[in-house]
Amino acid sequence: MRWPEGLRPVRMARVAVVAPADALRDALARVADAGVVELDPGRRPQGARDDTARSPQRAEAAALEPAVLPSAPDPRRLAEWNRPDLLEGEARLRERAAAAVRKGQVAAAVGWTPRAAQAALAARLAEVGAALVRLPHPRGVEAPSLLAGEDRRESLRGSLVPLVATYGPVPYADLDPTPLAWAAYVLMFGIMFGDAGHGLMLMAAAAALLAGRPRRPARWRRAWPFLLGAGATGTVFGVLYGEFFGPTRVVPRLWLSPLDSPVELLVSAVGLGAVLLTGAYALGIVNRWREGGWSAALYEPSGISGASVFVGIGALAAGGYLHRPAAALAGAAVAVLGLALALAGFLARAGGGGTGAVEAVVELFDLVVRLGANVVSFARLAAFGLTHAALAAVVWTGTAALWHHGGVARAAAAAVFVLGTALTFALEALVAGVQALRLEYYELFSRLFTTQGRPFRPWHIRMTAEEVDAPCPRV
Repeated sequence: MRWPEGLRPVRMARVAVVAPADALRDALARVADAGVVELDPGRRPQGARDDTARSPQRAEAAALEPAVLPSAPDPRRLAEWNRPDLLEGEARLRERAAAAVRKGQVAAAVGWTPRAAQAALAARLAEVGAALVRLPHPRGVEAPSLLAGEDRRESLRGSLVPLVATYGPVPYADLDPTPLAWAAYVLMFGIMFGDAGHGLMLMAAAAALLAGRPRRPARWRRAWPFLLGAGATGTVFGVLYGEFFGPTRVVPRLWLSPLDSPVELLVSAVGLGAVLLTGAYALGIVNRWREGGWSAALYEPSGISGASVFVGIGALAAGGYLHRPAAALAGAAVAVLGLALALAGFLARAGGGGTGAVEAVVELFDLVVRLGANVVSFARLAAFGLTHAALAAVVWTGTAALWHHGGVARAAAAAVFVLGTALTFALEALVAGVQALRLEYYELFSRLFTTQGRPFRPWHIRMTAEEVDAPCPRV
């Protein structure tokens, strides 16, 4: 089954950089400058020495960014130039060259590269008589994983990648949930941070980051999609709650007031959690199938067995609550089927026998308990939404009470409003951000991923076109 490129890691190709032995150094220099190939470590020939690697200047080069020249320089001239960055670059090239596979007058270095980068890299290698050869994917070897946009950190997609990458490297076979994870995160944030005034403040902060403010630290600029999305959902839920810097009645209430309808908000939060968990199970089933085929998709707790138990218990509860015996019976049947599949998977993993059976039963019980705990965990969306509304209401009530006294009290009312709003905004933004991340990782991602992949680490050394044969001041 083919999936959209945006929902899977960047497609990788197994390649070999093949060059005449005397041109290998120049070919590797172009590979290093391109920065799109992760080379295999290879094996150094027994007894091989690297005189450049033993150079005293390498200690100084450790604090510098290494660089390479397009063509091999005279090592003695480099030493006279006192360029530890070039010395270090040459040492690394020689180390890579020593690990290459050689046969006669031909040498090759093997590694991984994104498929989209092959054409440009092949053109660069052709400049020195080298070639890029596509190899078959080795059976049983997992390719390194690179998420879309991860190599372009300033792009929109690249700004979203840390949400998933922080959890762990996505296995190459799995789907990349980055856009869906961002949507779920900002949605949960908005429910807990439902205030139109506070949401607009977050959107203003996102606009400031896009405009390059503050100038330092620049790394914070990548957070603008999260601030924009969180501000937008916070504003939407603020209008639904009728909250604009508290219950000021500036915006009409379109749904419910958290303080007046806490039970309804709680039920809605748990219902949303059930929907999000269903989506996580759907993606988890796909991932298990891509990792290990239909057996893994059927029997793994994060696959069809766990999803069947989850959906079946939900249908059973809904059927009983709505007095629909047929729906309740169907839900019970689906849940029993899921339990049977999960038990079979646990037994197979435990190896059978009496001890294995006991272990399987315990794991099955744990599966059911964790399902209930996972759903209830989403009640925190309502709890922190109530907390936000209560803090904002306290600030507004105090402000209004002081304002009605007139005179100097109005200045105190303004101070209470500004300071109270700032405190509520900062505290609740932190709490909502952390809690949304907690739900994302522990409740959703735990179903998407059961293993970690291997991150793509391309080899990169910048190439400089400086002339080293000309006189140059000593560093």
